[in-house]
Amino acid sequence: MKSRFSVWVVPRLITLLYYILSRTIRWEFVGQHPNDREGQRYLGCFWHARMLMIPYVIPDWPGYMLISEHRDGGFIADAMHLLGIRTIRGSSTRGGARAMLQMIRTVKQENCNLGITPDGPRGPREKVQKGTVRLAAKTGLPLSTACYATKRHWRANSWDRFYLPLPFTRGVFVFGDYVYIDKDEDMDSALLRAQAVMDETQRRADEYFEINTRK
Repeated sequence: MKSRFSVWVVPRLITLLYYILSRTIRWEFVGQHPNDREGQRYLGCFWHARMLMIPYVIPDWPGYMLISEHRDGGFIADAMHLLGIRTIRGSSTRGGARAMLQMIRTVKQENCNLGITPDGPRGPREKVQKGTVRLAAKTGLPLSTACYATKRHWRANSWDRFYLPLPFTRGVFVFGDYVYIDKDEDMDSALLRAQAVMDETQRRADEYFEINTRK
């Protein structure tokens, strides 16, 4: 059971780390930011390992993040709230059906964006799960992929190999093209297309500093 102290302090430590990295990393942006597509709502997709810095590119975001109901998800949800991002709790393994219905209803009522980790909350790592494409098909929201990378970082020995940027370095956010999922599309086909654009967005981010060595 989480202590009151940990419930209070852990989200604030996450938020503090986020602010430190936001201000000490020189960030660049590649691709069209989804918020620049006027009037088009979207389903933002990013790997579980690289969710820490996502709030940096969605200030004043008109949407909700899907956060798992697992213990660690509570810390993440509270940190998101401190950063001004609303959340819906649920996942593919716990509260998934309820969360799916809530997100569909919320999109219809509020015409808002949604954010999701297609491989969360327990993996397999960097593999798009069926719930992501089902949600896109049912809401009509296109998938909008994003991935960041930094010249200096650390990887945790966790199931997702959590990606922690190090301060005082350079970073890049890469945005992929929209992927529209038709409600009648074959599930395997939709998964392949979603996986392909997620992989390509990550590849471009991870290779960015190798290609742009002169900068």
